[in-house]
Amino acid sequence: MLRFKCMRSLQKFASNHASVSNHFNQERHVYSRDAFKANRTAALAEWRQLCSA
Repeated sequence: MLRFKCMRSLQKFASNHASVSNHFNQERHVYSRDAFKANRTAALAEWRQLCSA
């Protein structure tokens, strides 16, 4: 938080980061490698679809 000069830019970053972080954070230690890779691939495909729209 010390790197942000104003609260508004911090709020913008936190808002955007939260939506992206929640989409890709899949708690790697809970899943097997194969399940993690499948979930990660699905999340990345969905993200690319959202970005292209």
